[in-house]
Amino acid sequence: MRLWESMRQNLRWLAPGLGVKRWLGLVLVGITLLGVGLGIFLLDIYRTAPDTWWLPLISFASLRFLPRLLRVVIFGGIGIGIVALGIWGLNRALLQPFMRPGRHVVDQIAQYRRRERGPRVVVIGGGHGLATLLRGLKAYTHNLTAVVTVADDGGSSGELRRTMGILPPGDIRNCLAALSNDEALLTQLFQYRFSGAPGLDGHSFGNLFISALSDITGSFEEAVAESGRVLSVHGRVLPSTLHNVRLVADMQLPHMLNEVRVKGESRIPKYAGRVRRVWLEPNNAPAFPPVIQAILAADLIVIGPGSLYTSILPNLLVPDLLSAARASRAVKLYVCNIATQPGETETYTCSDHVAALEAHIGEGLVELIVVNDCHEAVLPNESHWVEIGDDMLNDPRLYTADLLDREHPWRHDAEKLVQTLMNLFYERTGPLGA
Repeated sequence: MRLWESMRQNLRWLAPGLGVKRWLGLVLVGITLLGVGLGIFLLDIYRTAPDTWWLPLISFASLRFLPRLLRVVIFGGIGIGIVALGIWGLNRALLQPFMRPGRHVVDQIAQYRRRERGPRVVVIGGGHGLATLLRGLKAYTHNLTAVVTVADDGGSSGELRRTMGILPPGDIRNCLAALSNDEALLTQLFQYRFSGAPGLDGHSFGNLFISALSDITGSFEEAVAESGRVLSVHGRVLPSTLHNVRLVADMQLPHMLNEVRVKGESRIPKYAGRVRRVWLEPNNAPAFPPVIQAILAADLIVIGPGSLYTSILPNLLVPDLLSAARASRAVKLYVCNIATQPGETETYTCSDHVAALEAHIGEGLVELIVVNDCHEAVLPNESHWVEIGDDMLNDPRLYTADLLDREHPWRHDAEKLVQTLMNLFYERTGPLGA
């Protein structure tokens, strides 16, 4: 029964419209000519055929009037050529649905294999900064894991979190769109926001898509995995924890002696004060197990870029995740933001960012600190350049480079940033990451 089912499945390759039969036929013709060439060689060595009427016909068809070696070369060469042409055509027929116009098949296969063997990279953060990093990294490796916070409680994500009881999908949506092979179209689709429609106003299509899949599959993590498959994503986007956590901050407000406690990720930037401390409630939420596995197996861990208090720290405040990052033998980099964030890191230098990070997670985790040193553009009125800071100038971990996106100067240029990170990684590990 199994043999018959296997034969039936294999015969499906001969179904009309696949463009495969013609090339299989060509391969068979080539193999036949190779057999003829071998037969000529053997007949000339062992001439035992009787003198019959059809022997001259076979002699002419087999080019017996030519020297034996030349005949073997002719038939063998033609046979090999036809087999090669058939295999080439068969490969093109099978690969055609996955080819990009204007790109040679060899180049695409070589590029795919190179990315398949790329380093195992884990990026921790959220928001547009993480999406920018992933957009650049996918050109170097397919072994990508993006770890994003689930503390978001504002906008469309917060509304879905309250009404449907699912984890906020916003940052996950951004990362999936950035990792997609068809990013130009899918980004527009996933980032599209409905406006004016009752019940849909303010919601993005991507958030609704993930929410619907979550309801269909029965779990948020399965919905994210299925979304990645639908979008043909190379890599994974994982929540730092599956628990319903809330971000809480103690803030020092102007003209007030006592600190104010602010509950909710979306509320923190709205207070015109300085963040003193943030934590998660509950503060012992376990990390998502695949995140721990990815961190422990990583070759490179990149923390940031992204909002310091509302995107980066909520991930690292998950105790198991932080412990895994410390235990991992990967190269660990911190990418500092290019511009300050109003309501969160106003007036912060790079030194302030690092001090706040280490005040929450402890020292000794980050091996290299990557900072932009180009300030040639004009920032929006609310933002300022993140200067290096005097305390950081003598820090051996500091690495500066021009990472500026000239069109959006408050963001990193994806290609510049990833090229810098890959250079630093290979300098430390060697060309093969060994």
